[in-house]
Amino acid sequence: MSLKGKVAIVTGSTSGIGLGIARALAGEGASIMLNGFGEAVEIEAIRRDLAEAHGVQVRYSDANMMDPAQIAAMVGLARETLGSVDILVNNAGIQHTAEIENFAPERWDAVIAINLSAAFHAMQAAIPLMKQTGWGRIINIASAHGKVASAQKAAYVAAKHGLVGLTKVAAIELANTGATCNAICPGWVLTPLVQKQILARSDREGRPEAEVRHDLLAEKQPMLDFTTPEQIGALSVFLCSDSAKTITGAALSIDGGWTAQ
Repeated sequence: MSLKGKVAIVTGSTSGIGLGIARALAGEGASIMLNGFGEAVEIEAIRRDLAEAHGVQVRYSDANMMDPAQIAAMVGLARETLGSVDILVNNAGIQHTAEIENFAPERWDAVIAINLSAAFHAMQAAIPLMKQTGWGRIINIASAHGKVASAQKAAYVAAKHGLVGLTKVAAIELANTGATCNAICPGWVLTPLVQKQILARSDREGRPEAEVRHDLLAEKQPMLDFTTPEQIGALSVFLCSDSAKTITGAALSIDGGWTAQ
């Protein structure tokens, strides 16, 4: 398939899952609006490499996902500099763990704002543009925790469940507009951050890296294998294809069997 001529915004795309999705969409010809945190020099290197590798336009927005005005401005910037907003991938997210009774209220507010409210604000800004062109794809990166819960993750689980619900509402509202909205629900994904955590735990506990990986996966997943950002990127590309035009309102698990239990 080809996404040549399409424009995609991918939030939280300067590393990890978001960068994997941005690369996959660019590989099919889509122009990309990157967004996320990081050093300016490193972000520029990512932007330049993505543009040169795939021959597409790539821009960057430093919009703060806790600020609705900056989110709306990012969508406007994509339209002004790249020509349209055809694909919106809401991927930006943060995590905080604590039992409910000890969960800092400001951390709750931040997790809900970035993991859930930011998606709403981006969708609110992008949907009118998709309706104008009669084509659009919204992909919300939820989690296995959008379907099941784990202790000490109250805000994250609440946000991801809410994101799945928001996905369903948008799918119904957009059903006959040419735009779809779906959620991807990953389990364990081998991002640089997760790899760093594995290595740190291996050093701290004096155990082989392979053993730490096994235990981490086995705690939740029947399949003892990580999903990769590239695989999530490939699923995102499929959801943007004509083959997926009637897939909408779905929460698609890519979790090694985590939620099959």
